[in-house]
Amino acid sequence: MAVTLDIARTWRAPRDVMRDMLAMGPREDRAIAYLLVGCLLIFVAQWPRLSRIAFLDGVEFDRLVAYEFVSWMIVWPLIFYAIAALLHGLMLLFRQPSRMWSARIVLFWSVLATSPVGLLYGLASGLIGVSPGTQLVGAIWLGALVLFVAQGLREARGLHG
Repeated sequence: MAVTLDIARTWRAPRDVMRDMLAMGPREDRAIAYLLVGCLLIFVAQWPRLSRIAFLDGVEFDRLVAYEFVSWMIVWPLIFYAIAALLHGLMLLFRQPSRMWSARIVLFWSVLATSPVGLLYGLASGLIGVSPGTQLVGAIWLGALVLFVAQGLREARGLHG
């Protein structure tokens, strides 16, 4: 099934989508592709905000974009790998069956699945700046990410348990 359809389906039934992904077996190439595409979309989502900052503060837009690119395409993927390892460790600490690959695919897919809201957040922060509306979109984005990760880990636990 197309990734875009799976993203839309994740918003309706996150556990079903995760069950299908986990059933495909461990494929690290797929996991890293999800993470990098999600990070790329979030990087693109930053452009309106960066444009606003460049205009208001008189900073070079190109330099801001370069820093943001390094952040989202190099630093954040490493952070997400560390978070996945932490999630795996927490599952083991609470005596829940877990595999490292499952924690990675759950987190990386959740990043990609919530990236459309990240695009909306970037647009809102670029057009209206810091406001209650922008903060609401950011809260929805973060809440969806946490929900998708939690539901995905529950599904992974059921698969390995």
